[in-house]
Amino acid sequence: MPVLKLLKTLCASAAVVGLLILPQTIAAETVSLAVASNFAGPMAHIIEAFEADSGHEVQLSLGSSGKLYAQISHGAPFEVLLSADQRVPKQLEQGGLGVPGTRFTYAVGQLVLWSPTDSVVDDAGDILKSRGFEKLAIANPRLAPYGAAAVEVLQALGRFDALKPRLIMGENIAQTYHFVSTANAELGFVAAAQVMRNGQLSGGSAWLVPQHLYTPIRQDALLLRNGADNPAARALLDFIRTPAALKIIRSYGYVQQTALHKATH
Repeated sequence: MPVLKLLKTLCASAAVVGLLILPQTIAAETVSLAVASNFAGPMAHIIEAFEADSGHEVQLSLGSSGKLYAQISHGAPFEVLLSADQRVPKQLEQGGLGVPGTRFTYAVGQLVLWSPTDSVVDDAGDILKSRGFEKLAIANPRLAPYGAAAVEVLQALGRFDALKPRLIMGENIAQTYHFVSTANAELGFVAAAQVMRNGQLSGGSAWLVPQHLYTPIRQDALLLRNGADNPAARALLDFIRTPAALKIIRSYGYVQQTALHKATH
């Protein structure tokens, strides 16, 4: 083949390859994600799978739902929110900071009374009726849905007033877990996702609080206004609903809404 013709052929081939590669390169974006602290564990695995599958990158920020709401309301450039409740995403959507019609429940959390020490917490929660501990940790009920649920449980058991002097409050459920794991409190109400894997307790002793003792912790996701035009933001929300992501979510002790409905009706 003449050299000139060979060069033209190679150039044409290179152009075709470039056309095949270029859209993938252009499509790779970064999404800024705000996530409630209780979901940190499963989200780390979901992000890993999402980035490998899509080529997009995720910038993750963690905090209590209340604090994330305040940050978003004051202009924080988050593009996707995974809250620990339904109230915060709904308020953001109604306030024009979320994209209408994008809100959905991605997980239903379970509350656990937990101690890192074996045999401290019994499987019926009767420890709450005793004087066998000095401090009980809960998340701030004004900021964290898991804290609000803990207060509901104590009130349902008739133990809130008696135990109020012994409560120490974490700003979010991650700090609450830290209080208990570092012995600043002998036990505390934490998220099942923090202490359970595949339905099994990862250490210590715990009482999986019956769902009828507190309002279901339905956790909603929302595409925020800042992410409306970012394809990576929409792709991430789609990925969270895939079987691969749902399998990860269930492995951390979250329940499906259908299972919750059967258990409470």
